Amino acid sequence: MKISNLMSEDLIKLNLANNTKNEALAEMVDLLDVAGKITSKEEFYQTILAREAKSTTGVGNGVAIPHGKSGVVKEPTLVFAKSEKGIDFESFDDQPAKIFFMIAVPEGKNDEHLKVLAQLSRKLMHADFREALMAANTKEEILTVIKENE
Repeated sequence: MKISNLMSEDLIKLNLANNTKNEALAEMVDLLDVAGKITSKEEFYQTILAREAKSTTGVGNGVAIPHGKSGVVKEPTLVFAKSEKGIDFESFDDQPAKIFFMIAVPEGKNDEHLKVLAQLSRKLMHADFREALMAANTKEEILTVIKENE
């Protein structure tokens, strides 16, 4: 499965408006809601918060990959967002997160989010990929960077 197949321009936020982890998560869940990918914004937000309570999804190197599996998700979907100033995501390296990929998968699709998570994690280990995402100024450029790195 290609990462780009799970995304569209309406699922990309070029600069998160909020400065806290929970507000940033809510902003990304809003994108899912507006795009019609979930049936309950509040329920999916609670799913994301419950996952974060288990352990942070701030993986380091300025990256966070919040994810959740829920019956309110209509189809596997990926949100991309970034923050120029960074947000404290309680990352393993204590650095603020600037690049965010939120994975939303329907209940019963256990392996789907793990496959996407593994693909993303491998790509995000490369500094050039992260730098290209941060340098992108439009939604089209974000999608191009992702497609070129699949």
